[in-house]
Amino acid sequence: MSLTGALYNAFSGLQANSRAASLVSTNISNATTEGYGRRELALTPGAVGTTGGVRIAGVIRHSDPIIIADRRVSDASLAFSSDMYAHSKRLESLVGETGTPGSLAERVTAFENALISAATNPASTQRLENISTAATSLTRSLNDLSEEIQLSRQAADTSIGKQVATLNEALGRIDDLNGNIIKASATGSDSATLLDERQRVLDSISDIVPLRVIERERGDIAVFTTNGAMLLDGSPLVIGFETVTSIGAGMTMAAGNLNGLTVNGLSVNSSSTGMFSGGSLAAQFAIRDDAAVDSQAELDAIARDLIERLGPGGPDTTLGAADPGLFTDSGAAFDPLNEDGLAARIELNSLVAPDSGSVWRLRDGLGAATQGEVGEGRLLQSIAAALTTSTVPSSSSLPSVSRSFVNHISEFSSSISGTRVRAENEHSFLSSQNTALSELEFSKGVDTDQELQRLMQIEQQYSANAKVMSVVDDLMERLMSI
Repeated sequence: MSLTGALYNAFSGLQANSRAASLVSTNISNATTEGYGRRELALTPGAVGTTGGVRIAGVIRHSDPIIIADRRVSDASLAFSSDMYAHSKRLESLVGETGTPGSLAERVTAFENALISAATNPASTQRLENISTAATSLTRSLNDLSEEIQLSRQAADTSIGKQVATLNEALGRIDDLNGNIIKASATGSDSATLLDERQRVLDSISDIVPLRVIERERGDIAVFTTNGAMLLDGSPLVIGFETVTSIGAGMTMAAGNLNGLTVNGLSVNSSSTGMFSGGSLAAQFAIRDDAAVDSQAELDAIARDLIERLGPGGPDTTLGAADPGLFTDSGAAFDPLNEDGLAARIELNSLVAPDSGSVWRLRDGLGAATQGEVGEGRLLQSIAAALTTSTVPSSSSLPSVSRSFVNHISEFSSSISGTRVRAENEHSFLSSQNTALSELEFSKGVDTDQELQRLMQIEQQYSANAKVMSVVDDLMERLMSI
């Protein structure tokens, strides 16, 4: 080999060593950066007709698409579970555990105890006032629960709007990156940084919907949901959603009061089994249109049962058929055709409200013209008995099984707690699964020990090439001195 050839070989090796060292440094500095793919220098032998050497063919970006795809699906499942768990936990905290102060069940117990206490001494105005206060606390608890349920639906509707905006923005960004990656591939430029950014953008929306990514020949990608909704293929689709300013009981998407998703202006199935199911977007629809609606319906049915037990035809015989009972619908008699949102409107009859001055009507009857015998406690006993008497509820939102009002409250509280426990168990499992997949993905990334070993090899190769150039330089000087 000629001195010129040896010099060329060593010089090409030094160039490759310098670039390889730079890549190793980049790998180490980004070892914990999410979305970063380990870089490796691609080398090829020198061109035919040369003395050898190496040429830099490009940069190889390493990633495991199978693990990444599994982790993204896990991201979506975990996000769905997290939102449902947070909703059930919030509702359970509002209902309260049976036996704890301030819980719904405790309010019912306090009302029962106040009735029993007053029945033992019906002449006591203070004890009658206690009944009125306990009954008001019970209705306000139902009011507050109903309000919080509707606020959770409103929050879900707002969250859907924000997630749709995030999804559209990310798809537009991916489309831009696709174009830049195609250009880089066509010009032979390094596209690793663009690929990192595209992966980060995909990861930013993987919790909103479960994604399926298909790579095309030119380096661009098509993006679908795992249930078949196309999000981007050549150009991004526009996902539409319109939020509402406020949500009340009875407002549903089926009734046309609430909006669903559209894709390029066309309505699509927005339910938990639709094309966008599986992520936090679907969870917000499930909260807004299913979970919260069911809780509200059951709560309204409980309020109706309370009103009907202590209304006309109940223990108070002084009531007329059209009179409001002990509990009313915003002060009026309850209309069976207007059950939606009843829990938000139920209140104690103003005739016996605290500080009304006429709590004696609890003892003598709401329709009594004048006070009766102060020692008469039969009505108070009958009201207490009505709460524990098993009857078949009129509302279809409760099981058609004979139950007492106390049992309805107990079963409602237990149902809420059971839902929370199931959601928590599922969340714990999916969280562990997601952590395992994330760690597996991370293990396939940059190994700093391996990169440091590689750096030592590069240093040795660099020294060898430098030594060759030094020897060639010495030989050239000797030849020039002859």
